Amino acid sequence: MNQSVSGSGSLLRLIRQGRASTRAELIELTGLARSTVAQRLEVLRARELIVDAGENPSTGGRPPAVFAFNRDAGVVLVADLGVTHCRLAVADLAGRPLAEMAADLAIDAGPEHVLGWVRDRFAELIDRSGRNMAEVRGIGVGVPGPVEFATGQAVHPPIMPGWDDFSIPGWFSRSFDVPVLVDNDVNIMAIGEHWMHWREAAHLLFVKVGSGIGCGVITSGAIHRGAQGAAGDIGHIQVTEREDAICRCGNVGCLEAMAGGTAMARALTNMGIPASTSRDVVRLARGGNREAAMLVREAGRALGKVLAAAVNLFNPAVIVIGGDVAQAHEPLLAGAREELYRRSLPLATRHLRIARSELEDRAGVIGAAVMVIEHILSPAAVDRDLAAG
Repeated sequence: MNQSVSGSGSLLRLIRQGRASTRAELIELTGLARSTVAQRLEVLRARELIVDAGENPSTGGRPPAVFAFNRDAGVVLVADLGVTHCRLAVADLAGRPLAEMAADLAIDAGPEHVLGWVRDRFAELIDRSGRNMAEVRGIGVGVPGPVEFATGQAVHPPIMPGWDDFSIPGWFSRSFDVPVLVDNDVNIMAIGEHWMHWREAAHLLFVKVGSGIGCGVITSGAIHRGAQGAAGDIGHIQVTEREDAICRCGNVGCLEAMAGGTAMARALTNMGIPASTSRDVVRLARGGNREAAMLVREAGRALGKVLAAAVNLFNPAVIVIGGDVAQAHEPLLAGAREELYRRSLPLATRHLRIARSELEDRAGVIGAAVMVIEHILSPAAVDRDLAAG
């Protein structure tokens, strides 16, 4: 590989991270010769990955030129697919959405239908953003089921009929010649929330309480997927011996069968209070319905029991709770805090922060964008792309 190309990605990373913006700072951080740094910067500038950003004040002599990452050097397309609804976006290379939309979309309609709809909406969003398809650098997709990250395939997803072992990257490759990354929807939400609001927290749990329940694990500042991509699936931890708490995974007594939005909606309907989705449960709870509020608080307690075990095992600094049911606010959080603090070790909870998601339903698209951007702008990927021209 040409020396002016090899290592250019590392310089770009330092500039993107805000650790360096001048030749002198890059030389100091890397130990490279001035001529080598100059060559690599010229390659990055020629490919429009960096731009001139003016000059720093002079301390004597010629003012140093300042370089900045060019967030407009391309776009990424992202989709956060839930059980019954989704959010799509076009984002720049800093993860900032340029155009986005939310819509109802049933994941059980099958991959061909769902992904065809997503592809068509991507085209509309590209037009709305004022960019074009030639600028697309990558695609990120989150789905509500277990994902083998290396292949981008859902594996035995309990609520996604027809998706088992279906290659989402392969499907998109028919229309796009760019990297396609697929992950569990809770993982991308964890990435988004951490990136935007909790980057100083090296260890974080993001818990989604919606139709189902899942957990994204951030450790040492990065998402932890586990050996096969199944880390964080807390929704299927047993919390009760009740035989009537039948989970859609086929087991009984799972957390999701007690505290998931679908389970609570079913319980309310059985009480004579019509509800079909997690959003119905939240609407009733916030509207003053006593039965709905009590169910949500009990769901919080069940969640707190599982989180107490997670806190004792993992010792996170922050737990962020998101998803539709989190919109019920205090009943859910109060129940969760009650059990979590009662059952966790004092040392593990001494500085623990528990917060509601600030991004709410936008966490997924922002996280998916960050996932793709960090992949395509990794030093190795940048050097490889520069060498390929």
